[in-house]
Amino acid sequence: MSSKWPTDRKYMVSHEWVKVDGSVGTVGITPHAADELGDIVHVELPDVGTSVTSRTTTGTVESVKATSELYTPVSGTVVEVNELLSDNPETVNSDAFGNGWLWKVEMSKPEEMNELMDSEAYDASIENH
Repeated sequence: MSSKWPTDRKYMVSHEWVKVDGSVGTVGITPHAADELGDIVHVELPDVGTSVTSRTTTGTVESVKATSELYTPVSGTVVEVNELLSDNPETVNSDAFGNGWLWKVEMSKPEEMNELMDSEAYDASIENH
């Protein structure tokens, strides 16, 4: 069974994803989450330099339907945030796996990646809800 989700990243049950390049993890939300939220009108991201702990609230995303918390999949230090989203939050809806990424984390505990779901497990978690 192949997944409809990219296999080059790991996923959380709360619909965040992380894609690792070296020691930096790029974090975003899945198109599934973006579709469930509806039109995204505001994204609140952490400040660069913020220390984050896996599975803790790191930001929020506000849509026409609701405001939802964003969780970081991995621990570390925020090294970059997607400035595009301050003026164009709808990019999360249109390109969740590309230009709609949220923040980047210099990982302090890369082994936490082993605790996250692969694409097939994420797919199964959606089907079960």
